[in-house]
Amino acid sequence: MSEFATSYEGVTDIRAREPGRVRKLLSTRRRRPFVPVDGRLMIVAADHPARGALSARGRADAMASRPELLDRLRTALGRPGVDGVLATADILEDLLLMGALEDKVVVASMNRGGLAGARFEMDDRMTGYDVQGVVDAGFDAAKMLTRIDYDDPGTVATLQACADAVSGLNRAELVAMVEPFISRRVEGKVVNDLSPEAVVKSIHIAQGLGAASAYTWMKLPVVEEMERVMDATTLPTLLLGGDPAGAPDDTYASWQRALALPSVRGLIVGRALLYPADGDVAAAVDTAVSLVRPGVAS
Repeated sequence: MSEFATSYEGVTDIRAREPGRVRKLLSTRRRRPFVPVDGRLMIVAADHPARGALSARGRADAMASRPELLDRLRTALGRPGVDGVLATADILEDLLLMGALEDKVVVASMNRGGLAGARFEMDDRMTGYDVQGVVDAGFDAAKMLTRIDYDDPGTVATLQACADAVSGLNRAELVAMVEPFISRRVEGKVVNDLSPEAVVKSIHIAQGLGAASAYTWMKLPVVEEMERVMDATTLPTLLLGGDPAGAPDDTYASWQRALALPSVRGLIVGRALLYPADGDVAAAVDTAVSLVRPGVAS
């Protein structure tokens, strides 16, 4: 009898009858180095739902079905050249129970308290993983969203929480992945400033967080003038794929140009690959992998 669930009904049954199996599987999970031999990383992200952000490709409820999301994630994780996944505990433990985290890099998502559209959105507290939780799970890294609104007092609580997490992760010798934005409210909605000037400023603020930086990485959007933007840091960086509205070929071309820059080590992409315009998750993932690792066979 397999120790892994073979259906989503099986996942629920284990959670109800044998929740301790999660800890057991975490302790026996086959692990691999965070940075592979080629120095490149391809990570699939799925931490959006924990902020109440369920939209993709213009569909407000695209990520509402958990079985459908898990199906798409398992397809993506099964493609050659995909290193791992970024998500919250609920999703990671579902994947764990189905055996999908074996030999994969796992990035834990930390601050999900800044719910999309909430008045308190900028006070993005650590309501997901904490440092000890990442250590206990045996995961490789933790990511924190760090949005900075000069007009919102909630920003300072977010900065403090992120600084504490960066310090703790560095002490634990785990990667602290910081995703910074300069943000503002436009008609009540938080909007990230994607101008090169704003991204450069956000990098300098973010890379100064915490009492150490040896294990700190950046997660940055692909914007105009990426060579100038990347000149702002020596920290290893993964590019944020986001939820592009334009033509896929244009998106892939912008990723390819940015991937050639010295500090860039790969991609973290979520909705763009999990919910592609044509619905073919495997093909979208294979295309992204080919940009990170040219020559990897599908």
